[in-house]
Amino acid sequence: MEGLHEGDKVIDDSLQGSATLLDKVETEGSKKLYLESYGCQMNFADSEVVASILANEGYSTTKNLEEADVVLLNTCSIRDNAEQRVRNRLTHFKRNKEDNPNLVVGVLGCMAERLKKQLLEEEKLVDLVAGPDAYRDLPSLIDEVDDGRKAVNVLLSREETYADIKPIRLGQNGVTAFISIMRGCDNMCSFCVVPFTRGRERSRNPESIVEEATELFNQGFREVTLLGQNVDSYRWNMSSKGRIKDEAKPTVNFAQLLEMVAKVSPELRIRFSTSHPKDMTDDVLHTMAAYHNICKYIHLPVQSGNTEVLERMNRTYTREWYLNRIDAIHRIIPDCAISTDVIAGFCGETEEQHQETISLMKEVKYDFAYMFKYSERPRTLAERKFEDDIPEEVKTRRLTEIIDLQMSHSLEHNQKNVGKTFEVLIEGTSKRSDEHLCGRNSQNTMIIFPKGNLKAGEYAHVKVTDCTSATLLGEVVSKEVIPA
Repeated sequence: MEGLHEGDKVIDDSLQGSATLLDKVETEGSKKLYLESYGCQMNFADSEVVASILANEGYSTTKNLEEADVVLLNTCSIRDNAEQRVRNRLTHFKRNKEDNPNLVVGVLGCMAERLKKQLLEEEKLVDLVAGPDAYRDLPSLIDEVDDGRKAVNVLLSREETYADIKPIRLGQNGVTAFISIMRGCDNMCSFCVVPFTRGRERSRNPESIVEEATELFNQGFREVTLLGQNVDSYRWNMSSKGRIKDEAKPTVNFAQLLEMVAKVSPELRIRFSTSHPKDMTDDVLHTMAAYHNICKYIHLPVQSGNTEVLERMNRTYTREWYLNRIDAIHRIIPDCAISTDVIAGFCGETEEQHQETISLMKEVKYDFAYMFKYSERPRTLAERKFEDDIPEEVKTRRLTEIIDLQMSHSLEHNQKNVGKTFEVLIEGTSKRSDEHLCGRNSQNTMIIFPKGNLKAGEYAHVKVTDCTSATLLGEVVSKEVIPA
């Protein structure tokens, strides 16, 4: 899952994929549910669906583990260190069960599908396992555990989108929210386990997406991020080859969906993640350029700057194709920020091929980047077909070179913004000081500024006065929204 996942090293906190999120919202109910989400934005969004499903069964969410009746971990399997963190937490919860034998501990998401036997039977760390398409079955799975049985459902679906379930917003600031527009992935990148853990790609009814965005706006939210493993391949009433499934129904592609959501309100910002270079069309770019409230920011994972490595990764594009898409973004949306994913030390990567990644980064000069050492994952094509033959010390050295270069580019971008004024959506109080607020500009850069009489959910014009490689510092010059 590109751009959404947890990694070995991250330079950008804007996608919230770099750390564990403990869901901090408490809701009312007779039974208590404790949720932890790991890895990607999709997992965070899924946890909100889970909370909604169990709320209908009388469960309320709690931030206090000691009072929980059910503990659920929504997990990530994209990299080995993500799985190890979850195992450590499960070992901790196993000790909690010694004090509370009735406590139900379950694993959801990608690890659930991949490691069900080990977690349930061999290591005896959990009572239930539910895959990404089995959340509606959670009440009955919990009942099975209460009856003294181990419970598991990891069946993948070609239809499930949870479109009819209204998520309970957990651990959010009341300003920004996620909307899942599709599930699964049909891209078979050789390094990625997601198609095996989340199933085939299917898109959600666009009317339900617009309805959810409208409800969020009416509740006071001012920014939504449309989520999918590959949002650009969103197709409603169309097959993956573009054939119409039902002639009586309208078809909707991603560019059209973007426009539909943008029209909910000019005061509702729209972001999306993640894009695949092979599907990034000019239509999407022209739609972004046409609407002020569609943020001028694209996460476009490259993974490698060498065409031969890209072929081994099964990325289905070349270096030249990728750079053509970068040129199109700059041509159609001149003020658009671009971020990426880069993998260091993929199978068979030579020093010359690594240097091609460095040269591509120098040519593009990304605003942000997620940067990783290659981590072989079971069941992937790369595990079956290629040898993980790059020594760890070489991976580390190459990753360090990539990180150092990106930090210099991020600082350079931010230095160019000093003196400029941006429209900022205020997200809340800054981590650095209670006297400062923080929010992002359209380009997804965090800006910190004095609080004054402003509050979360408002827009403000902020003039940038200083910066670091990750953050802009500024002063408020006005409170009015910049007109579209």
